[in-house]
Amino acid sequence: MLSRPCSYLFEISYFGARFKGWAKQKGQPTIEGKLERVFRFVLGHEDFRLIGSSRTDSGVSCRQGFVQLFLREKTDLEPLLPLFNLNLSGEIVLSAVREIPRDLNLIQAVSQKTYRYYFASEQGFPSFASAFITQVDQFDTLEKMEEKARIFVGKLDFRAFCKVSPTKTDFEREVLEAKVYQTKEFEGPFYPEIVYCFEVTGTGFLYHQVRKMVSAIWHFPPEEIKERLANPERESPQVPTAPSHGLVLWETLLKDF
Repeated sequence: MLSRPCSYLFEISYFGARFKGWAKQKGQPTIEGKLERVFRFVLGHEDFRLIGSSRTDSGVSCRQGFVQLFLREKTDLEPLLPLFNLNLSGEIVLSAVREIPRDLNLIQAVSQKTYRYYFASEQGFPSFASAFITQVDQFDTLEKMEEKARIFVGKLDFRAFCKVSPTKTDFEREVLEAKVYQTKEFEGPFYPEIVYCFEVTGTGFLYHQVRKMVSAIWHFPPEEIKERLANPERESPQVPTAPSHGLVLWETLLKDF
C-alpha cells in the first residue's frame, strides 16, 4: 500500500538569483529547500514529498514549471495557495494546483522545455539590469548569431556543449527550435536600450547545455560549432559556460496536459 497515495500538481515560477539552484543542499538557499520549509509550516506536518519538473542551476530563474506533491490524505489545497505564496515571500510563486493521478511520473511527463537567455552589450549597461540580463563585452552580429543558432537544431550529440560527468553516457538531445532576436521585453531606465534573446526549445537538455550553446553563439565561428557537433569526442578546449543570471526556464510542457 502506498504511504502517500494522494498527488497534486502545482504550477511554479521563481526568481533564481538568490538561490543555489533547485536541489536541496545543506546550508545553502535552494528552491526545493524553501518550498519544503513553507509546506511544513502551512500544512503543519512533514509527511509529504516534493518533485520538481526541472532541476535548474544556481542563479537560473523559472517563468513556468511544475512541482508534484505527495500526501498521505486527500487535501483541498486551492484555499491554501495564498498562504503558501505569502510565506514564499514573492521570490517563488505557486500559481495553480490540481489533483493528478498518483502514478504520474513528473520527470518523464515533460515533453519539451523552452529556455530564454537575455544579454546585452556592456556599453550603457545599467546596474539594475544585471538581475535578468547578462552584460557581454563583445559578441557577433545578430545575423551571424541567428545563423549559428540554427546549427543546433536537430537530434544531435551535445557532448561538447555540456558539463560532462562520469555517470553520463547518453549525450544525444533533440533541439526543436533555436533562434536569436532583439527583444522588447525589457524597456525603461533600468535596462539597456538594446537587449538580445537566445531562445531554444527541446525535448530535454544536458547540464549547462544551454549556457554553453549561448557562449558558442557569442564567440565561435559556425565552422567550429559544426565541427564540435560532428566530432563530439574530439580533444579540444572546453566551451566556456555563459553566466547563469541571464537564463530563464520560460515554458514547460507536459504530455496529456
